[in-house]
Amino acid sequence: MTEKIVQTAGRESLGEFAPMFAHLNDDVLFGEVWNEEVLSVKTKCIITVVSLMASGITDSSLTYHLQNAKNHGVTKEEIAAIITHATMYVGWPKGWAVFRLAKEVWNEQVAEKTEKDKYQNTIFFPIGAPNDAYARYFSGQSYLAPLSTEQVMFYNVTFEPACRNNWHIHHAKSGGGQILICVGGHGYYQEWGKEPVEMTPGSVVNIPAEVKHWHGAAPDSWFSHIAIEVSGEETSNEWCEPVSDEEYGKVK
Repeated sequence: MTEKIVQTAGRESLGEFAPMFAHLNDDVLFGEVWNEEVLSVKTKCIITVVSLMASGITDSSLTYHLQNAKNHGVTKEEIAAIITHATMYVGWPKGWAVFRLAKEVWNEQVAEKTEKDKYQNTIFFPIGAPNDAYARYFSGQSYLAPLSTEQVMFYNVTFEPACRNNWHIHHAKSGGGQILICVGGHGYYQEWGKEPVEMTPGSVVNIPAEVKHWHGAAPDSWFSHIAIEVSGEETSNEWCEPVSDEEYGKVK
């Protein structure tokens, strides 16, 4: 049997000043709506977090509902995907604000046995598994963590120090391209014929279709970015030559 949710905050805070509001909060909202059984409590927690996020509410009430979501089974990986997905629709500033609160609530430290473990404890998103399927297109070790595989597809890509991918091109008849959002560490993005662009947490790079480019970690730092594939017509990726040591040396 599902544990019944009981709320008394309304009466404790506003019972004398606004008894009707206290009744609606404690007895109707939490007493009836939250205990209605068509939706699971976990689902209601997710809906509430997204609703508050969309409204721009990032005070203690959102912290409460984030903690409530965690208590009812929402994992760190799930809340990361939920907030990122919602950010696509409600805006980047709201996403960053909610992530700051969520990072405190899901402050789950990994036992630091390796440099990878130490780095994982500095970022919110999971590093994921070795990126074996695309290893031949990378110089060094990379990792891939799917965050959303429906509607808008995006992944957290992590590079060990000095790791970078080959020069490549996102082709498209129309639309297409990619968006990179740095979420940890220090890295670089470079377009063919242009100077490298430094990327640190919060940096956003928009990559149009048909632009030859590469991206990867700085020589002395891990690096993670969310990669968002922009929808388009007749899209494909063309992998080209590796970034030479001479080219990569220019980022130092």
